[in-house]
Amino acid sequence: QVQLVESGGGLVQPGGSLRLSCAASGNIFRPNIMGWYRQAPGKQRELVATISSGGSINYVDSVKGRFTISSDNAKNTVYLQMNSLKPEDTAVYYCHIRNAWNTRIHVWGQGTQVTVSS
Repeated sequence: QVQLVESGGGLVQPGGSLRLSCAASGNIFRPNIMGWYRQAPGKQRELVATISSGGSINYVDSVKGRFTISSDNAKNTVYLQMNSLKPEDTAVYYCHIRNAWNTRIHVWGQGTQVTVSS
């Protein structure tokens, strides 16, 4: 079993920054793709950014230039640096890991709240 533990959410003013962390433990499948998704109230969960164990990175257009995803393979941890935050970034952010060869093998974290408000 793989477990994901997220941290780093909170309340921040517009224009501010937050850094989310997600530590994976257990029987981690490789190769894998780790990523962050978010779900705002009344909306569907959406992809924010992903990073593969090989280093390939993708972002949703709305966060390009503001968010940076990175990973520390030695620590099995993925980070999401969020800068220039906007109120529309307010959501529960979920960490996700999936097997790169089989999309049916995947795990979600418990989620961490990010609120951008003055």
